[in-house]
Amino acid sequence: MSAMKRKAVQQKSQIRWKRKVLVAVLAVFCLASLALMETQYSRIVSLASLRHRFIVKPKIAFLFIARNRLPLEMVWDAFFKGEEDRFSIYVHSRPGFLFNKGTTRSAYFLNRQVNDSIQVDWGEASMIEAEHILLRHALTDPCNERFVFVSDSCIPLYNFSYTYDYIMSTSTSFVDSFADTKEGRYNPKMNPVIPVYNWRKGSQWVVLTRKHAEVVVNDTTVFPMFQQHCQRRSLPEFWRDRPFPVDPAKEHNCIPDEHYVQTLLTQEGFEGEITRRSLTYSAWDLSASKDRERRGWHPVTYKFSDATPKLIKSIKEIDNIHYETENRREWCSSKGKPSPCFLFARKFTRPAALHLLNLSVLGAHRLAKSES
Repeated sequence: MSAMKRKAVQQKSQIRWKRKVLVAVLAVFCLASLALMETQYSRIVSLASLRHRFIVKPKIAFLFIARNRLPLEMVWDAFFKGEEDRFSIYVHSRPGFLFNKGTTRSAYFLNRQVNDSIQVDWGEASMIEAEHILLRHALTDPCNERFVFVSDSCIPLYNFSYTYDYIMSTSTSFVDSFADTKEGRYNPKMNPVIPVYNWRKGSQWVVLTRKHAEVVVNDTTVFPMFQQHCQRRSLPEFWRDRPFPVDPAKEHNCIPDEHYVQTLLTQEGFEGEITRRSLTYSAWDLSASKDRERRGWHPVTYKFSDATPKLIKSIKEIDNIHYETENRREWCSSKGKPSPCFLFARKFTRPAALHLLNLSVLGAHRLAKSES
């Protein structure tokens, strides 16, 4: 009987041993399978990444700042036609305004308004806030690699392919930026957060790389200073709505959108990563206003009679920009070769822009007569 018990014990021991071996083999098999799957997964991810890089084209995000509708929509419609995989559109208009079939004739702008827009007033920090909102929306698309700010009176001077290649051929942002030493717009109250040697001025119509767009969106230091200490000089007709200035002559006439991006990128140490000029042409006529206080506040507006091939040709022929405060002349180039300085121009009325498009001088498709 004891022999039978010993034999039973041995059999049970062998069964337990076999089970352990089986478990060990299964564990090794599972681990090997997991390792293989991980390797295959990594390979698939790598291939997908490569496929994305070589098949999915990087896009330019066009960020329109508008009052309501876009009066030059059909000019841009012709510009975008056939290039759907290389651009995206975002529009900041007044709160509640919708781009639907009743407010736009271009399919490219349907429902492209941001849903958290704010009321924007010229010469106020709200313009900067609108830029932040547009960039936040555009950055959600990983394919967007360049970010172009566009006004509602702006026209493209060339066709899409030339514009795309020009912008994408460099790793820099295009930011009109120069030292502001004349107008006294800098408010000493910004110091030491923003020292005067980082203070810059330029056009708000910038073209940003994704890296610099993220810098703008993530800014929590410079923007609050602008909200507090960068405001346009109050005018007599507004004094009834605001505290009467102690001495109007001593007010700092600071236009936030003409300083913000330039100063921020300089402050953060990125000035060496930008091409210090704008791609958008504006004509500033200092004698346009009879009011000395307002001279030079707004660029020339081009009307139907101004819209000629000669005008567009003269803008396209500009190949350098002189910055008086820095005694610097910026010779324009693209892909290492001399090139026109400007890809866009403003401010054009709707009749002027459509007239130019019908004359086929903007590098875009001709409009049908029924649309003009």
